[in-house]
Amino acid sequence: MWFFARDPVRDFPFELSPELPEGGPPGPWVLHRGRKKATGSPVSIFVYDVKPGVEEQTQVAKAAFKRLKTLRHPNILAYIDGLETDRCLHIVTEAVTPLGAYLKARAEAGDLRELELSWGLHQIVKALSFLVNDCSLIHNNVCMAAVFVDRAGEWKLGGLDYMYSAQGNGGGPPRKGIPELEQYDPPELADGSGRAVREKWSADMWRLGCLIWEVFNGPLPRAAALRNPGKIPKSLVPHYCELVGANPKVRPNPAHFLQNCRAPGGFMNNRFVETNLFLEEIQIKEPAEKQKFFQELSKSLDSFPEDFCRHKVLPQLLTAFEFGSAGAVVLTPLFKVGKFLGAVEYQRKIIPVVVKMFSSTDRAMRIRLLQQMEQFIQYLDEPTVNTQIFPHVVHGFLDTNPAIREQTVKSMLLLAPKLNETNLNVELMKHFARLQAKDEQGPIRCNTTVCLGKIGSFLSAGTRHRVLTSAFSRATKDPFAPSRVAGVLGFAATHNLYSMNDCAHKILPVLCSLTVDPERSVRDQAFKAIRSFLSKLESVSEDPTQLAEAEKDVHAASSPGMGGAAASWAGWAVTGVSSLTSKLIRAHPTAAPAETNVPQRPVPEGHWETQEESKDAEEDSTAADRWDDEDWGSLEEAESVLAQQDNWSTGGQASWAGQTSNPGHKSQESDWSSWEAEDAWEQGWQEPSPPEPPPEGTRLASEYNWGGPQPSDKGDPFAALSVRREAGAQPRRDSWGDDNWEGLEAESRQAKAELARKKREERRREMEAKRAEKKTAKGPMKLGTRKLD
Repeated sequence: MWFFARDPVRDFPFELSPELPEGGPPGPWVLHRGRKKATGSPVSIFVYDVKPGVEEQTQVAKAAFKRLKTLRHPNILAYIDGLETDRCLHIVTEAVTPLGAYLKARAEAGDLRELELSWGLHQIVKALSFLVNDCSLIHNNVCMAAVFVDRAGEWKLGGLDYMYSAQGNGGGPPRKGIPELEQYDPPELADGSGRAVREKWSADMWRLGCLIWEVFNGPLPRAAALRNPGKIPKSLVPHYCELVGANPKVRPNPAHFLQNCRAPGGFMNNRFVETNLFLEEIQIKEPAEKQKFFQELSKSLDSFPEDFCRHKVLPQLLTAFEFGSAGAVVLTPLFKVGKFLGAVEYQRKIIPVVVKMFSSTDRAMRIRLLQQMEQFIQYLDEPTVNTQIFPHVVHGFLDTNPAIREQTVKSMLLLAPKLNETNLNVELMKHFARLQAKDEQGPIRCNTTVCLGKIGSFLSAGTRHRVLTSAFSRATKDPFAPSRVAGVLGFAATHNLYSMNDCAHKILPVLCSLTVDPERSVRDQAFKAIRSFLSKLESVSEDPTQLAEAEKDVHAASSPGMGGAAASWAGWAVTGVSSLTSKLIRAHPTAAPAETNVPQRPVPEGHWETQEESKDAEEDSTAADRWDDEDWGSLEEAESVLAQQDNWSTGGQASWAGQTSNPGHKSQESDWSSWEAEDAWEQGWQEPSPPEPPPEGTRLASEYNWGGPQPSDKGDPFAALSVRREAGAQPRRDSWGDDNWEGLEAESRQAKAELARKKREERRREMEAKRAEKKTAKGPMKLGTRKLD
């Protein structure tokens, strides 16, 4: 039987890259790129070919192989595997690049900064301190060619070929025999004067001075050039001069050198070095220290190298979230570092963490995820959004914290394009209907309306027809003035989604009712929208062939392109309200700023009233004015600041919703369980009731002179807007005084508050009188009597 010898190089689990060698330290070693056969992960392979007649050099190479295999330190080149045969030596390390090539590439790209040079030198000095003070070893080969840089920008000390013991074990230093390396020897070894080296670290610290000179000035031409610091930073020059001093006794210990450079104002006293030192010890830090560190980290990431952020900061952030208690503070730096990643790497590293975060019950984490969703939404695929993210996000609609509810509404702008039919047209619309009708915060109701207008183009044709008109009509009856404006803007922003019949029979009647709204800004927006819809109807009336073109989007399928106009048209409400609303809620958690009293019947929570129900409700004297029965507390002093908007296509309304909230907004009780039925939308957002006939005595618009040539003897009905009405005076039956318009322009807030207070006082006295009458009618109770069956 024949036996064939196996080739150890062929069976080696690592293979050399076909690319050209990267070079390496002067000597027999050649640095190659390589990869692990099983996983394909990159590595570096140092190769030494054994040749006859160079036994001394081979022994030096084998000693370096042994030293690198046994020495373990974060700042020394990391050994992974090795191969020793009669023909060659292979040393496999982490993937690294020679320092000279790294600095040249960074300088050509214009990205080389003193921050990373300070940290790199810090690492080399720390490695020397470990060798000298902890291992009693002399490196004997510190130079540019002995330093390597990994993918995170960390500097690693290699070139251990000529290392020897400081205690004299194993003989003296090995002979180098390479002129390129001998120029780094200190003068006490080169001049042959016989001066003894007073300290064991003196020679290596001289070579460290040579390394510092080369880092800032390039290759060292001769030892005499060390006298001129060149481009070495001023903060480092004093310490550099100590390293290259002629007296070896005054050269500092590596540990003392680090301490001097880390002093206030020193070269290594900066945020980048401090961040790296904290990351090296993060496992033993207290939770409070970690929280503070991650909170401040985001401010510094912009000045840090990109490779450092990707390969050192990011793993620590992921580890802190997975196994630590960092919580929501890691989100901001995590997404900031994520900008440096490619799409594939982002999907592999960031997205699994984001999906896991959405299932957290931590409110701080949930609201930060919603606020920063724009940074990662493009990396989320539709199945992930619908099955793993949306089910958790919708819980925010029911949260008791108004800020979370508002951020959840805003996040739908980003999630809507990725939602499936059921989540978008059924689940989301049910939550929007409930928020618009029942939420106590006016800004949230306003933003719900705006968000619906923005995502309207993504809805199916049937959902658009059933929901949009009803929802915007409901918004026009909201007590919160910005919500009414949002309803008008919603109609205008989605004008291409309505048929001509809907414009004439459903939308224009609603808009016309707002032309007598108490708020000037609402009236202005209503008039502009009316003119827009009338112009559209008039153009179709003059040329009926334009009907198909005007209604082309009515029955079209959902399309992202259709929402472009709406998104920019109504951008004011969502982009500017959130922060102001959150501040208002935090500053006044129980206060209820006053809302404008709208001369319209209350809007029911679950559905619109039919015409018959509306009339019955008005005829019921017990429910005539329920607003006065409530204890409004601080409403007497509250002020509502409403900005006036002249350009309806720009975002000037941002401050409304943030300056005024409506925690006291209440509607009639209704059974919301009907929303779970299949026909929920027919019960949820139905068409509003037709407007009621005007009160007796109200003049028609045709009776007034609206600027014609003939003067009118009936007076200007708007003149009453600038005249204060005397308290207690009866309003004129032939004017619009019934709507209390004059108070909007001139009547002071104090006068209105006083009238409201008097009315509540009268109501309170009436209630006390009724209670007294009931007590008198029942009579006193007799003691000792027993109730008979």
